[in-house]
Amino acid sequence: MKKNIVFTIILLLLFLPLFMWLAWVFTPKTKFVAAIIDKTVLTKQGQEHISFNWILNYNRYTKTSIDPYEIDHDYFGFFPLEDEEYKLKGLERFTSKQLDQLSDDADMVYFTDTYGIYNNEWFQHTNLNERSGMLYGGLSDKDLELLALMKEKKKLIITEFNTIGSPTQYRNRTVFEETFALEWTGWTARYFDNLDLEVNKELPKWLIKNYKKAHNNQWPFKKSGIAFVNDKEQVVILEEDTHLTNPMPQIISTQFAQEHYGLPKEIKYSFWFDVMKPDTNVNQVISSFDIRANKEGIKELNKYGIPNNFPAITMHKDSDYSFFYFSGDFSDNPINYNSSYFKGIGYFKGMFYDEDDITERASFFWKYYRPLMNTILEEYIEE
Repeated sequence: MKKNIVFTIILLLLFLPLFMWLAWVFTPKTKFVAAIIDKTVLTKQGQEHISFNWILNYNRYTKTSIDPYEIDHDYFGFFPLEDEEYKLKGLERFTSKQLDQLSDDADMVYFTDTYGIYNNEWFQHTNLNERSGMLYGGLSDKDLELLALMKEKKKLIITEFNTIGSPTQYRNRTVFEETFALEWTGWTARYFDNLDLEVNKELPKWLIKNYKKAHNNQWPFKKSGIAFVNDKEQVVILEEDTHLTNPMPQIISTQFAQEHYGLPKEIKYSFWFDVMKPDTNVNQVISSFDIRANKEGIKELNKYGIPNNFPAITMHKDSDYSFFYFSGDFSDNPINYNSSYFKGIGYFKGMFYDEDDITERASFFWKYYRPLMNTILEEYIEE
């Protein structure tokens, strides 16, 4: 009897992936046209929009009644080719008539990244940690034109870091801010697990240079911490213990966000984010970054006018238009895209990350981004 039970369990485990895949195959397709804008595509893996494509594929949202989205094809922006060749297929080539047609055809637009591609990233034999001239990037006039059309036609609009930060021109940034009642403070930031220059060789050279330039060529940091950088190239470093009681930025969600979007009350976030200031008469903040600073840390933040609590998700969801701004690189997560072909894979999410690893980012996708995006899309489609 015991042998039969064990044998049955082994068979189930062996065939479970097949059953999960078949369940995905037989899930009905739903045509849902998403205009994805990504100007920061270094490889065909499309890292900056991979998380969104995972959501589309898993839920069987398709670009036509039968054709699924292709991660290396179905977006507007920078397209990498072989031997340092590339193609630019952004909205900049569209006429106003074509943009109007796109806004009719598309159910939603998602600006996953407009940071762009820089010469040192694309061309070989250059230092990736140094800044260089821009090859392509920034929020363009045509991007703004599509956003205005989508807002006017009450289509779903999702934007995130880095939609209006550098290298977007001031004029275009201002248009976006006025359109969506949301202002960028000029500050971006990121957690680093080690600020010791002798240990962490991946620290951006421009970050170190700009800090040293303003501090008598000194870099006294040895522990983990958060680096804030603004559009005037000022650098503020908050270090563990010296300035921070917890060096890891946390995202705190409101009760509404927890209940409505299935978000955790609190979750770590170790990647890039920006400091935004929304007009709360127009927008609602449902998640916020919390920087756990001590007295010295608060003093340092106040010195530069940086708050220790600021929006992570800003939204406007009403009869006039639907808009979301994610103040982090939310669609860029280290996930296995192939897992999107298995229905029920979420029950095994714990297999895809190690919570003991302070720097891991996959848990953010499974616990935060996935339930958030699932709910946003499901609600919009049902309306």
